[in-house]
Amino acid sequence: MHKKNYQDILALVQTPTRYLGNEINAIKKDLGKVDLTFGLVFPDLYEIGTSHFGLQILYSILNAQKNIAAERFFTPAPDLEAYLLEKKIPCLSMESQRQLKEFDIIGVSLLYELNFTNILTMFSLSQIPFYSRERESAFPLIIGGGPCSFNPEPLADFFDAFVIGDGEEVAVQISNKVIEFKQQGDGQKKTLLKLLSKIDGVYVPSFFEPLYNQNGIQTLSPLFDDYKTVKRAFLPSLTKENFPDSPILPFAKPIHDRMRLEIARGCSRGCRFCQAGMIYRPVRERSLEDLIEIAQASLKTTGHSDISLLSLSTGDYSNLPQLMERLLDLSQGYCNAISLPSIRAEKLTPELMNIIQKVRKTGFTIAPEAGTQRLRDIINKNLTEESITATVENAFNLGWKNIKLYFMMGLPFETPADIEAICSLSKKLASSYAKGKKTINVSANSFIPKAHTPFQRCAQISLAETKEKLQYLKDNLRHGRVNLKWQDPEMSMVEGVWARGDRKLSKLLVAAFEKGCRMDGWNEKFDFSLWQAAFEKTGIDPLFYTTRKRDDDEPLPWDVIDSGEYCLIF
Repeated sequence: MHKKNYQDILALVQTPTRYLGNEINAIKKDLGKVDLTFGLVFPDLYEIGTSHFGLQILYSILNAQKNIAAERFFTPAPDLEAYLLEKKIPCLSMESQRQLKEFDIIGVSLLYELNFTNILTMFSLSQIPFYSRERESAFPLIIGGGPCSFNPEPLADFFDAFVIGDGEEVAVQISNKVIEFKQQGDGQKKTLLKLLSKIDGVYVPSFFEPLYNQNGIQTLSPLFDDYKTVKRAFLPSLTKENFPDSPILPFAKPIHDRMRLEIARGCSRGCRFCQAGMIYRPVRERSLEDLIEIAQASLKTTGHSDISLLSLSTGDYSNLPQLMERLLDLSQGYCNAISLPSIRAEKLTPELMNIIQKVRKTGFTIAPEAGTQRLRDIINKNLTEESITATVENAFNLGWKNIKLYFMMGLPFETPADIEAICSLSKKLASSYAKGKKTINVSANSFIPKAHTPFQRCAQISLAETKEKLQYLKDNLRHGRVNLKWQDPEMSMVEGVWARGDRKLSKLLVAAFEKGCRMDGWNEKFDFSLWQAAFEKTGIDPLFYTTRKRDDDEPLPWDVIDSGEYCLIF
């Protein structure tokens, strides 16, 4: 009944191709003939989720196991959500239109704090109780993973477990343990969670009791002597075996409509604000031969001709010129565009520049982060104004028409001179090199302290100060070849609350959902008045989490997590 009603309402919504399934390279199994069903939930729209390669990797790895079936779920847009509520239709999987609550494991991708309310949207539609304590049955087992799981505390009351770190191997380990439990276990959720807690990277929040001191600071007290810390899951090497060569081709146009090659994971640069650079250490490169084999297979299975090289620092890949040359030789010239994220000036060798001239140019981003050398040195951004200038000049000379400069406002130890320097540097570059139709897009976003970074204890500037700095940029960054873009300051403040939050925020998330917060990661959807109402209803003071600097001896919400020797570099 649900399937028929679901198909009937798709003709009534915008972009129904978001919900059709049946895409090329999608995998359908007979769910009655497998030992485990795994629902992969991406709490955002289809076109965002299908662009995230981590989801594709897990989908491929899990479905490669003959006894496991993995199917996908994406958050319905508000128009479909309204119809689902009216018709009492739950969230249904892309592959078989099976209800979310009927899967053995529900794995939720936690990539962005402002997607958290979308998780509750999907639970609510599926009649899944929000709080883990209200779900007495062992199944569905709800697990979160991704960058936001490195501070899982704001979501701890909703999830049965989290995966901290790389998910490729631990996802299969968890699945096999659950299959064993289904066949031989006692049916008790606590027993299952105890078994899972033995796996590296698995954090079970119900096995830790939150305590609060006189200042309202959360600490965690372990309930079991043999489970006091959690060590992150770590994938020692990147191989072709743990990478999909037949990724799904979405029907609705995704945000990134090209073939993606993850050439490396991790970054050696050590920027003090960058969470990804810390939590994905050490750097692991995929071999040149593996990348060529993956590309050959993927070009055939997808029909793509554009390739994006994925890495935190693409220019640092040790065999980049050879890789690009060999990619261009594939398929007799059908590979006609290679997307290169930020490449530093010192990496633009004559050999590489000659190769770049052969490909169609897509986007090019340079991230100075700060306007002055003094502040770039403080944040360990090893870029000089000379190298920034050389990179802009080379990029325009090599054929790029648009260059993006990424800056942050409110960095620790920032002064008014640093904000002024964003304007002077950007205008200088535009005046010198942005000739004809060439433009420079300047992106200015707020610094948000993130877990497991050297700046994790630093304060985020207030909303009023953020608006003041942004207005200065709007008034002073005026140039015919410069376009200024920014994130809504209110969005940055809410993101900052969740980035350093604790378990007291669970009531805030429920209140925000009840007030109508949906798709808050999209500027046009974000409504700060709804968040203000949620803050007022719960009595949560956002300044407690954002603008206060934490003392060195003060516990942090995520202190239970031992991310391993490569993660925490201070």
